[in-house]
Amino acid sequence: MKPIMNDKKIVNSWALFDWANSAYALVISTAIFPIYFTANTPEIVHILGLEFTNSSLYTFAVSFSYIIIAFMSPILSGIADYSGRKKYFLKIFTILGSLACSALWFFDGAGTYWIGTLGFIIATIGFAGALVFYNAYLPEIATEDQYDLVSAKGFAYGYVGSVILLIIILFMISKHDMFGFPTEKTPIRIGFLLVGVWWLFFGFISFKGLPNDLNKEKRDNIVQKGFQEIKNVFAELQDRPNIKRFLASFFFCSAGVQTVIYVASIFAKDELAFESTELITIILLLQLVGIIGAFLFAYISKQTTNKTSLIISIVIWIIICVTAFFVSTKPQFYMIAATVGLVMGGIQSMSRSTYSKLLDEGEDDTTSYFSFYDVVYKLAVVLGTGSFAMVDYITRDMRYSILVLALYFVIGLVLLLITKIERKEAIM
Repeated sequence: MKPIMNDKKIVNSWALFDWANSAYALVISTAIFPIYFTANTPEIVHILGLEFTNSSLYTFAVSFSYIIIAFMSPILSGIADYSGRKKYFLKIFTILGSLACSALWFFDGAGTYWIGTLGFIIATIGFAGALVFYNAYLPEIATEDQYDLVSAKGFAYGYVGSVILLIIILFMISKHDMFGFPTEKTPIRIGFLLVGVWWLFFGFISFKGLPNDLNKEKRDNIVQKGFQEIKNVFAELQDRPNIKRFLASFFFCSAGVQTVIYVASIFAKDELAFESTELITIILLLQLVGIIGAFLFAYISKQTTNKTSLIISIVIWIIICVTAFFVSTKPQFYMIAATVGLVMGGIQSMSRSTYSKLLDEGEDDTTSYFSFYDVVYKLAVVLGTGSFAMVDYITRDMRYSILVLALYFVIGLVLLLITKIERKEAIM
């Protein structure tokens, strides 16, 4: 039985999962863990005869995580699609990610940096794997005219939830002596535990309101069918040039956006000597601005088109990257951070809803198309973080890595400009 479209309870439950897993996205991948990792890992790490800076090791860890999940996504999508167990696998990846976040408690210094690296990789796999099934729910719970607003609602829930948790952790860190901790290290490690608990607790509340899995007839070779579905979607895209060009644009823009999210705090700490509490406060404000940005770009889309909204966002991203190359003072970085917050949620939310609109109305195989979308996204993260780490590894200067990200946005903009996206009205 198909769920009721635009049902308030179902939509809120779907958005609540963003509230749950965005704790990882903010606390682990953006605000606290990158800073903690570089501060508690040897400046130079030797692995397999190679010499890495701690910043490049962190970024390579992100790339490695997304290589694994990009390979796994078609398999998992095939299993979920042909078994009808979408919610089941959403739960599995939620449990995996939350337990890995909690395990970061044991990363307490340079001697245990391998625990931090491995725990981070597994948590990233859990987060990215869950998104395969989470994104595929959108066309099943909302009509096309509501995609923009429902998608923006999910991002807004994610921002609010993650900000609440970050405030709690920031309070523990800044007032660590009041809690009887001699340094900031222990409350930070407690924060990792809290992320795991938060993710698991609110995730399972979300699951209660999501549509139940369908009982489908068991089929053979469903693992191979997952890859076959990706292959079929790729073949179909040859006759759907607009979707093909949009996905290419999405690929390069995601390479830029996601890399900025993962490395911004490390850049500020290493290049501009920001303190940990300063960075966490900046990122906290960035998330609040992001809520405004998600709805602002949904409004721009309603008044103009999705394409116009995305073009504006990408142009701003290009300006951000070029400006970041020259930034030399903290006030300059504050301005860049505020701008990033404004466009970060907007480009992510609008990309997801625009892709949903480009799919044919009544498209039955949304899981396969969104699996392909997620594979593109994950490969983009591999490209972005991998090239960023490689340039950093070669030059020992992250500023040159940022210029590579600017190039990705330029390519994404050109591809979007030649993509035809019909206007669809969103009901406010």
